[in-house]
Amino acid sequence: MEDAFGGLRSYSCFLCRNYVARHDDIVSKSFQAQSGRAFLFSHALNVVIGPKEDRHLITGLHTVADVFCSDCGEVLGWKYLRAFEESQKYKEGKFVLEKYKIVETNH
Repeated sequence: MEDAFGGLRSYSCFLCRNYVARHDDIVSKSFQAQSGRAFLFSHALNVVIGPKEDRHLITGLHTVADVFCSDCGEVLGWKYLRAFEESQKYKEGKFVLEKYKIVETNH
């Protein structure tokens, strides 16, 4: 979605301002991370995916991998690789980025 000035609404790493996600790729704004609110994105860019691990999250057991900014290496959130419960399968392949680790920008 373009803003009034013709820029694309997007999100960047809060430390180095590396572009990491498009506003239009937000699936949900009502996710919870340890540090607070988080957004679920269908895609992320300019990130590095860490090793996979099983984690017990609020919604059950998931296989996830931490997501790091490709420029500065800051942990921004995680990627859902596998959901063990059928009701959580929609999360597979999607990214959770913690709200306090990203800033809204216009590109």
